[in-house]
Amino acid sequence: MLRAEGISKDWKEFRLREISFEVNEGEHFVILGPSGAGKTVLLEIIAGIIEPDSGRVYLNGWDVTDLPPEKRGLAYVPQNYALFPNMSVYDNIAFGLKVRKVLKAEIERKVREISKVLGIEHLLHRKPKTLSGGEQQRVALARALAVEPPLILLDEPFANLDVQTRSRLIGEMKRWREELGFTALHVTHSFEEAVSLGDRVGVMLDGRLVQVGNVREVFSKPASEEVARFLGFENIIEGVAEGRKLKVNGVEIELPIEARGRVRVGLRPEDIILSPEPVRTSARNEFKAIVEAIEELGPLVRVRLSLGDLSLTAFITRSSMLELGMEKGREIYVSFKASALHVF
Repeated sequence: MLRAEGISKDWKEFRLREISFEVNEGEHFVILGPSGAGKTVLLEIIAGIIEPDSGRVYLNGWDVTDLPPEKRGLAYVPQNYALFPNMSVYDNIAFGLKVRKVLKAEIERKVREISKVLGIEHLLHRKPKTLSGGEQQRVALARALAVEPPLILLDEPFANLDVQTRSRLIGEMKRWREELGFTALHVTHSFEEAVSLGDRVGVMLDGRLVQVGNVREVFSKPASEEVARFLGFENIIEGVAEGRKLKVNGVEIELPIEARGRVRVGLRPEDIILSPEPVRTSARNEFKAIVEAIEELGPLVRVRLSLGDLSLTAFITRSSMLELGMEKGREIYVSFKASALHVF
C-alpha cells in the first residue's frame, strides 16, 4: 500500500531524519508523538504538499515522490478540516466527486450513502459555520472518503474537540472503518487515539521514528528510555542487577527477568498500589514509603513517594486519596508486580 523510505526534511523549525515505514492495505497506522515532533510535516510530504529533501514515497509499488497531490489520489483531512464555508454540507462532500466528473446520480448516491454511515444525513443542507466541531469533523471525513481513496491521511483529527465528543467519535471511527473498509495513516499526540484505533503505531520523537510495532508491544515494551518516558513510564530506576534482584540505594526490587550489572527499569505510576497497611497480593515488591508531595490532576492525583533515597511517583484517583487520608508526611505501603517493570 504505502511505503516511505528514508524521508528527510528541514522545514522551518521541524527536522525529519531518515523516516521509513509501511502502511498495509486495510490498516489503521498511527504515528504518535508530541507537538513539534514533525508529524504534520511528514503527513504533508506523503500527501505531496511538501517535497522531501531526500527519500522516496511509494504507493502500491509506484514511486509518487515527484507527483503533485492531485495525481496521488490520496485523501487528506487537515487539523482544521478545511471545509468550504460558502458550500453546503452536501456540496462539500460532493466536491471531489464533481472534480472527477462523476455522474450526478452517482454523486447523489455516494453522498447519501456515506452521510448516512457517518450520521450526518440530516445536515446536508447546512453550511459548515452552523455545525459543531464534531459535526464538522464528520463532514471532513465524509468528503475525504467519498472519492474512495486508497489511503486517507488524518492530521490530529480529534484535536479541536471537547473530551466527551472526542471519546465518542473515536469509538464511532472504529465502526466507520468496519463499514467502509478504509486504510488510514493517522498522526496524533493522543495515547487514547493510538490505543483505541491503531493496528500498529510508530513513535516519533524529535523528527525520528524511533519505534514501530503493534500497539500492545510498543506500550508495554518501549525500545528505549526516551520512548518509555514519552509513553508514561515516569519512574525510571537505575541500579545493579544480580539475577532477579535489583539493588537501588539500599532497596531491593524483584525483576521480571534475570539481569547482571548496571541496568535501568521503567515503572508506570498507575502500576503502583498504595495502601495504609501491607496488602496480600501477588505483587512481589512491597515497601514502606513516605508521602513527599500530592498533586491533584482533575480526577487523578499524582503522589510523590520517598523510599529512603529512592523516589517514586504513583497515580491514584481522587476518591482513593480521600479514602487513604493521603497527606504529606504520611507513611504508606507501596507495592507493584515484578511484571510491571520493563528492563532496558
